[in-house]
Amino acid sequence: MSNYPSHFSSDLLLTILSQAKTATAIHSTDEMIIETANDAMIAVWGKDKSVIGKPIEEALPELKGQPFLSLLQSVLHTGQTIAGSDTMAELVFDGERKPFYFDFEYRAIKNDAGEIICVLHTATDVTARYLSRRREMELESELQAANEELAATNEELAAANEELAAANEEMSSSNEELASTLEELTVTNEELAESQEILQTLNYNLAESEARFRAVVIQAPVGVCIIRAHDLMIQDVNDAYLQVVGRERAAMQGRTIWQAVPEAAAAYAPIMNNVINTGLAYSAKEHELQLLRNGEYQSVFVNFVYEPVRFEDDSVKAVMVVTVDVTEQVVARRQVEAAEEMLRLAIDSANMGTWMANLDTDALTISDQARKIHGIPPGVETTLTHSLGLIASQHTERVSNAIEQAIKNNSGFEIEYIINPMDGAKPRWLKATGKAYYDDQDNPVSVSGTMIDITESKAYDQQKDDFISIASHELKTPVTSLKAALQLLDRMKTNPSPQILPKLIEQSNRSMDKISTLIEDLLNLSRMNEGQLKLDKTQFTIAEMLNQCCNHVRVVGKHELILQGDEELQIIADEHRIDQVIVNMVNNAVKYAPNSKQIFFNVEKAGDMARISVRDTGPGIAPDKLSHLFERYYRTDASGYQNSGLGLGLYISAEIIRKHGGEIGVDSELGKGSTFWFTLPL
Repeated sequence: MSNYPSHFSSDLLLTILSQAKTATAIHSTDEMIIETANDAMIAVWGKDKSVIGKPIEEALPELKGQPFLSLLQSVLHTGQTIAGSDTMAELVFDGERKPFYFDFEYRAIKNDAGEIICVLHTATDVTARYLSRRREMELESELQAANEELAATNEELAAANEELAAANEEMSSSNEELASTLEELTVTNEELAESQEILQTLNYNLAESEARFRAVVIQAPVGVCIIRAHDLMIQDVNDAYLQVVGRERAAMQGRTIWQAVPEAAAAYAPIMNNVINTGLAYSAKEHELQLLRNGEYQSVFVNFVYEPVRFEDDSVKAVMVVTVDVTEQVVARRQVEAAEEMLRLAIDSANMGTWMANLDTDALTISDQARKIHGIPPGVETTLTHSLGLIASQHTERVSNAIEQAIKNNSGFEIEYIINPMDGAKPRWLKATGKAYYDDQDNPVSVSGTMIDITESKAYDQQKDDFISIASHELKTPVTSLKAALQLLDRMKTNPSPQILPKLIEQSNRSMDKISTLIEDLLNLSRMNEGQLKLDKTQFTIAEMLNQCCNHVRVVGKHELILQGDEELQIIADEHRIDQVIVNMVNNAVKYAPNSKQIFFNVEKAGDMARISVRDTGPGIAPDKLSHLFERYYRTDASGYQNSGLGLGLYISAEIIRKHGGEIGVDSELGKGSTFWFTLPL
């Protein structure tokens, strides 16, 4: 059996052959090499074990010119099962080429991946049955001939009676002629008696053949109905057929097939008429039809065959309908297919990839999403070993051990690790699950599972960790300063110093302002996460709001705030929240552009929107950082200046503008400053 594909299990082959109750063989490759055959099949071919391992046309050269090789190749290529009954094959037995008749089936055998690897060939020698059926037809023909002979004999008898009457009329004139006529009549009567004996024998044989045939029909495990060709009257039907069509026997007897099952006439009457007219059988698999069962229409799936029954002159005498109800199998398969499709859609919607590694060949089968995650180009085949090579070195051993333990302990695993995609993209964090699968002998054959890209989740978790660290640090600094000021105030409460007291109070106020700002940012973030950031909209003039905001910057006196644009433009918005946005933008300008002595406010009308911007003349922002500025927890490099805050100011500002129905953005060029802007509906 060396010609089998490497992934085909010899144990599976032995199981197939051991369970086969009929002559069975296995063929592979386009030459249909006989991989193996049981004793029954060897006997059918009239050969010995030496044929195993040979192409079928080499082992059985008498099959050349017969259709069987092309049928086997068709099954191997298409996966469609081919079956036949009473099929003639000429085989050589004892050096003589003889015709034999078989019921056979060629069925494709597939591996776990759905690939066709060989063809299962089963055959039953029905030569005796076929010849018996043909003999019955010959007996029918002989009976017909006997009936015709009897009719001729009756005519002769009538003629003889006429002659007898004539002889009686002439009796008075010719006794010798009368005696002669009586003698001829005696001979005729003897011939008639002999003909009647032959007719009785033929009738007995015919009745016996019909009884045997009817017994076969009644006992058949599938539905069988015999329909007379010339008038479509039902001649016989078994219980299995009655169960398929949902009828009582009384409703079928003495009626045509379409009178008994009228709901099927439209679809199947033309097919049956074609079988009768052409003499060609018709078969269908999993054909859906609506049948009236127990007073209600039901959707039924059937496999059926219309097989013509022929006279000796090859004309069609009847049609034998053989049918099997496969509704349960079809419904079950469709449910499985639907479940598989739902699972596939769920996996696709979750951006989850699937994978399966063959432990014998190391071949790795992965879904399109898994291929995308690993950066593997379409059409490029890969292996488990190669995919492990894409894992970051610090995680490789841990992943390999997880797979080995799953195989060893017949268990599953779940693990997170970093990969370096094949296409050179940035490293990604993956979360993979897997489980080992075994054959009937408990040998591990494959490992399969799912994977999902958790890079963003990991980055978000890191951001949260960084935020906690930053928040702790940012709160610790003003709290420490406030604590120190309070301790000094406590020491001098009985003897306050006029020079130090104002400084300690000022330091305490600054610390409290810092703490209040940080707490306000945290509260705003919490409100946004819970969808509770409310807007209290009023009508106000933008320029007036800008002139009154940011007094903490004006008081320090290091920066000049300059208003430009439309000083009369009014909007309906939450003035406190818009003021908060402006303060965040001005604070960023002060923090990241401390040498920009002038900070410009600009107000203008843009269509049905108001556009407000804050511009500085500082060092600008690198292009690769612009897209991240409005992300939660993001803090850009302050280029050597003090970098404080929680990285929430612009994120909160963006949410405020979004709730107003506006847009927010930034324009910046290195060395020429930055302009933060937002729009609000008028």
